[in-house]
Amino acid sequence: MGRSESTHNTAPELREIDPVWTRIREEAAEAHGEEPLLGGLLHSTVLHHKTLAQALGYRIALKLASGEMSEQLLREVADDMYQRHPDILQAARADLVAVEERDPACHRLLQPLMYFKGFQAVQAYRIGHALWKEGRRDLAYFFQMRVSECFGIDIHPGATIGRGIMIDHAHSIVIGETAVVGDNVSMLHSVTLGGTGKEDEDRHPKIGDGVLIGAGAKVLGNIKVGHCSRIAAGSVVLQEVPPCKTVAGVPAKIVGEAGCDQPSVTMDQLLSGKQALPADVQDS
Repeated sequence: MGRSESTHNTAPELREIDPVWTRIREEAAEAHGEEPLLGGLLHSTVLHHKTLAQALGYRIALKLASGEMSEQLLREVADDMYQRHPDILQAARADLVAVEERDPACHRLLQPLMYFKGFQAVQAYRIGHALWKEGRRDLAYFFQMRVSECFGIDIHPGATIGRGIMIDHAHSIVIGETAVVGDNVSMLHSVTLGGTGKEDEDRHPKIGDGVLIGAGAKVLGNIKVGHCSRIAAGSVVLQEVPPCKTVAGVPAKIVGEAGCDQPSVTMDQLLSGKQALPADVQDS
């Protein structure tokens, strides 16, 4: 009986352990000590809250609030979505860790939550996507509009995006309605996952797990990009990309192997030797 009571009493405490959130709070306290002028911001954004969900809801609401919809209303929407869709909170944790691991400019888990618009925009998209799946399309479109206005990133709420996403710099990202992005994908600024015309069916790219998409790359149409592939900066991809390959050029062509098991994690964007350019560009 004593053992049963002990297990029952400690189980809720174990469920409440969140090492990611604990570390963020510790980093916020440290940042406060280093820069007292940020004390109010750090307290309202992090230290005032008991959970990561509360902090995310507050941060997203603060960023997206306008004269059209108040911070309080947006906070209520965010809190409700996090409570009823715990998967989007788990995705946020994976995104935080991905940014810290892959972005050399990120030295604390606190930074994406506080300062990185790529992370913030993706979390706001996740709430909009949850609304979209519930059939609350107008409110989902509102989230899309405000994310575009506030962050310069346009992600349709109907798009499907996996966990462990890192969008570096993040300016001018466009992801279309029927696009699918797998887990552990990294992309840089000015990436477009778009369509090729006015068709109203499944018309956007399907990006596999572990893919690295360089700055300014455009992937257009209902095509597949295989797992753990690399798309070089500035490329225009119009045809399917096999797994574990590197493509480059306009239009993009296969120029070699991906070079490693997880391009999105290593973030190696260099092409070496005869892989530096597609064959037709090398010969010109």
